Amino acid sequence: MKYTLRSLAAATLLTTTILAAPAFAQEAILMDGVTARAENNPTVEAGKFKKDGPWVIGMSHFGVNANTWTVQVAHETQGAADADERISKIIILDAGFDQKKQVSDIEDLIAQKVDAIIVQPVTSTSADASIAKAVAAGIPVVLHTGRIESDAFTTEIQGGAEHFGKVMGDFLVKELGGKGNIWVLRGLAGHPEDTNRYNGLVQALEGSDIKIISEDHGDWQYDKSKKLCETLYLNNPQVDGIWSSGADMTRACVDVFKQFGAEIPPISGEGNNGFFGQWIKDGFKSVSAEYSPAQGAAGVRAAVALLEGKELKKHYDYNPDGWDVEKAATYYRDDLSANVWWPTELPEEKLQELYGKK
Repeated sequence: MKYTLRSLAAATLLTTTILAAPAFAQEAILMDGVTARAENNPTVEAGKFKKDGPWVIGMSHFGVNANTWTVQVAHETQGAADADERISKIIILDAGFDQKKQVSDIEDLIAQKVDAIIVQPVTSTSADASIAKAVAAGIPVVLHTGRIESDAFTTEIQGGAEHFGKVMGDFLVKELGGKGNIWVLRGLAGHPEDTNRYNGLVQALEGSDIKIISEDHGDWQYDKSKKLCETLYLNNPQVDGIWSSGADMTRACVDVFKQFGAEIPPISGEGNNGFFGQWIKDGFKSVSAEYSPAQGAAGVRAAVALLEGKELKKHYDYNPDGWDVEKAATYYRDDLSANVWWPTELPEEKLQELYGKK
């Protein structure tokens, strides 16, 4: 059976239809832009984890306060749980990018006998044994924001990764005519998302004459990346383009070039409100790779689908096309802070509460 995956708005629209339709027509609705992997994709059989509510869902977040995107993931997760009356409680534990803490957090959730666990892995191996233990205890595990080496999880929703990095790399190859020197700003060293995004860049550069002359980790953070870009500029300002693994790092580099009164080279970006404002105002060349924090909400909906007894696939991919500045302009909100990430499922009231300019 094939399940289409759509936005929360679509989920609301389809609820009545699904309830009125025969059981075989039920669809697991996770997130706009997410599709079941075409090949080598086993099915999680219907009813395997079915359980009557109310439910308690646990989440092992790799690092809530790592940057503004990870904070919003937690908000999106909480919002999706609050919107479902069958979820009596969601427990979000913060690993703080500590592998041992993540293991402890998952063990804690198992001990609390939660009904499902959502995991954002710190590294590609940090949570493997604990995930296997949870599934063995009859607790389904939903994985997102980073692949792992084990296949013990129940289902995964994977965005970003190689596709994300390649969208950015393809943009630079096109803008530079296949030749030139670039800086590479990577995320957190060792995190699977950083590794896979970088692999996507490598794929994009194959066959070109583009050379990476500087490469370092900005940890997806504005402050660290601003210092990094200042150092890179002072050492050698002659750069033809910049591949940045995240929008907070992009914003930092753009600010550095403006600080020195220099022309901003082509630079990759992401769906962040602050970056969109820069892009629209300053008119530099860029592309926005999409990586919605609403993956947090999608993880909740996947857990609910399993507890409802729906059939799911094991692997779901989220690989949308890059955005141009015209599309970015349709999302940009001057009344909200730089810390909002698009697209979002947070309602207007919550956006104003969390991100409204005072």
